[in-house]
Amino acid sequence: MFLNTKIYCDIADLETIKKFEKKKIVKGFTTNPSLMRKAGAKSYKDYSKKILKICKIKPISLEVFGDEYGEMRRQALNINSWGKNVFVKIPVVNSKGKFMGKIIKDLNKDNIKLNITAVYTSQQTKKILKLINKKTKVIISIFAGRAADTGKDPVPEFKKSIYLARKFKNVEILWASVREPYNYLQAKQLGCHIITIPPSIIEKIENFGKSFQELTISTVKAFLEDSKKSKFKI
Repeated sequence: MFLNTKIYCDIADLETIKKFEKKKIVKGFTTNPSLMRKAGAKSYKDYSKKILKICKIKPISLEVFGDEYGEMRRQALNINSWGKNVFVKIPVVNSKGKFMGKIIKDLNKDNIKLNITAVYTSQQTKKILKLINKKTKVIISIFAGRAADTGKDPVPEFKKSIYLARKFKNVEILWASVREPYNYLQAKQLGCHIITIPPSIIEKIENFGKSFQELTISTVKAFLEDSKKSKFKI
């Protein structure tokens, strides 16, 4: 099964967003507080609005950073008001490991588009699906790369999650924490609706299609050029 998996760019840097917003291959954007901090944001609200001035139509996920229901809800309502293309990013659990089911259910009931993040298992997907309606858009972001970093195979969890979500036309399963360009082909083969990818890997995906012979020659050329630049002798 090869689905037309949408590519979202995972970035908060304004200049990079300007560049990638123009690319047809990029269908949306995702951010998080860590990416915002790395990009030099001082005011979360002001910086988010700068992003939204660039990205006016394509969907963009902006994350809450509250840790309890009341603060999460306040932040989520604020973020939702910033633009029609905004998905409010809610972690599946808070920092204490508590399932954020109440906030997910309430925001979904209020017709707020959600990106439920930091998901790792199909059990978490199942719990989310029990709480949501079948009309308001929901993205479930499963962190493949971070799972694989610990020696766990994320693929079975994707297969189960995609199967569980099959009756929800409003739910999209997203492959998050990409480690290499090949993950895009894996996501397509599994039937993921979205994959969110950092800019450097999107650029590599744009060059897909080179033959092994072309790769061999370009690799050898690179080694040869570096040896000449270094003026190596044996």
